[in-house]
Amino acid sequence: MRTTVLIISIMLIGSGFSTLSAQEWTPVQKEVWKNVNDYWTVMSKGDIKGFMEYVHQDYIGWDYDSPVPMGKADSQKWLEFYTQGMKIPFWDIRPLAIKVYGDVAFVHYLYSRVMEGADGKKSTENGRWTDILLKQGGKWILIGDHGGSEKAK
Repeated sequence: MRTTVLIISIMLIGSGFSTLSAQEWTPVQKEVWKNVNDYWTVMSKGDIKGFMEYVHQDYIGWDYDSPVPMGKADSQKWLEFYTQGMKIPFWDIRPLAIKVYGDVAFVHYLYSRVMEGADGKKSTENGRWTDILLKQGGKWILIGDHGGSEKAK
């Protein structure tokens, strides 16, 4: 496990992430990014219902693994199935770009995560996402996204 985390960390630093941390974000960009971290934290705990509270009713998203975009209900069914018996002992997300236009934000980022199946086997996944968020009722909620594992492309 420690070796996997070390390898992921080296890969992230070696691929240019060290320059990202030097980028200055505005307060609203930081607010959006904190929100993305918050729903990743909820998801990593296996709390699908909690994660879905960050998803707009009219959400539409397109994972690399999916042949077509999916709405909120289909995404929730897929997530509930996919995460059965799975644990995420480690994850890391890194922003590449955050653009905010009033109450709409686009967030491009890379992710790495270690997943542990019900059988105890661990696997590492690296990929990229674009999240589109809408500020509604003082909270940034997901209205669309696209991305997934680099292996799925």
